[in-house]
Amino acid sequence: ANFWLGVLNDLKERGIEDILIACVDGLKSFPSAINTAFPNAQVQVCVVHQIRNSLKYVASKDVKRFLIDLKQVYQDSNKEVAQHYLLDLEEKWGTKYPMVLKSWQNNWEHLSSYFQYSDPVRRLIYTTNPIESLHRQIRQFTKTKGAFTSVNSLYKLVYCAIKKMENKWTMPVRNWALTISQLDVFFPDRLKAELR
Repeated sequence: ANFWLGVLNDLKERGIEDILIACVDGLKSFPSAINTAFPNAQVQVCVVHQIRNSLKYVASKDVKRFLIDLKQVYQDSNKEVAQHYLLDLEEKWGTKYPMVLKSWQNNWEHLSSYFQYSDPVRRLIYTTNPIESLHRQIRQFTKTKGAFTSVNSLYKLVYCAIKKMENKWTMPVRNWALTISQLDVFFPDRLKAELR
């Protein structure tokens, strides 16, 4: 938690004033560090990571049936109904896979924050896969270098990598106009979007 709090405070010093929603991959203490540095931020744990971590502990013969039941939990549009499905899941699989269900129950507060938003907003915040893809592409540029003469040389390489990757970013965010307007409703006076 101390490490992540240091990183978040460094971001504040660099000019980040506010975070609306932080999607994290389930690192312990990260949500509390985010809420310490940015008290108004809502934390959403990556649902995809939670599913992957859950399936590690489910026997291969049960994976298909378990996933069918689990989809009812995270694909529902209503938090209360999803919580009901989570209880059903626990009744059905809890004795066989108690560790998996305990993980969902313990993380439910941060796993279920996205239920309050509409579908376009949910699509943006339910997973950390896009940022992980960016990191993977940057690593492809940096891993071939044996050493860097300075931190500045690393920054320059990362900058060049991002500029090169920008050429492939041709798809706009789906329903961005609708998404940004809904975020403005959810977070009044916190979103500083310029209309052009």
